Amino acid sequence: MSKKIAIVGANGAAGKLIAAEAVARGLDVTAIVRAGNSSAAQNVLSKDALELTQEDLIGFDAVIDAVGGWTPETIRNIPEVMIHLADVLSGTDVHLLVVGGAGSLYINPEHTVTVDMGPDFPDDWKPLSDAHGEGLAYLRASEGLKWTYVSPAADFQAEGARSGAYTLAGEELALNAAGESTLSYADYAIAMVDLAESGHHGAERVSVVSR
Repeated sequence: MSKKIAIVGANGAAGKLIAAEAVARGLDVTAIVRAGNSSAAQNVLSKDALELTQEDLIGFDAVIDAVGGWTPETIRNIPEVMIHLADVLSGTDVHLLVVGGAGSLYINPEHTVTVDMGPDFPDDWKPLSDAHGEGLAYLRASEGLKWTYVSPAADFQAEGARSGAYTLAGEELALNAAGESTLSYADYAIAMVDLAESGHHGAERVSVVSR
């Protein structure tokens, strides 16, 4: 029996690619969106993410939080949705996977310095990194929740090519063979669906980088 996956924010750039990857593998995919579905998902639940209940989500094997935000008006959606989904899924067997950020990845082995602390980290990106960091901290403190926060590489390329190859890493910023921290959205989608299918990496943050 194919796994049932829900994608919250399936109409976004990452959400669409994750939905397309999951459908291509024969998974049962539901888009959870406020408006009409523009992803490849076969099923649709039209509902605001902050109004989702445990009853809405209990039948899925995995729920992927692909909600994003860039503007001052939308950026709070990131931690608020993450926190709400964590509360709703606490005490269930549903695996919550989050499309995360790279700013909170560590750049030293002591795990005291993060990417967003660096002098080259753009000031304009700090509110986004802070929003993701707030949600990640909540996940870390959660009890009875199966969660995986998936950080992309520092150079996360929306229009990047689908190579089909990636490296799964941990809490520290990882580099590829060329010494770069790069990843396409398409390869990130492959990694995310791999994690959703495997069900591994519960209650931890992982990162993904191109090979």
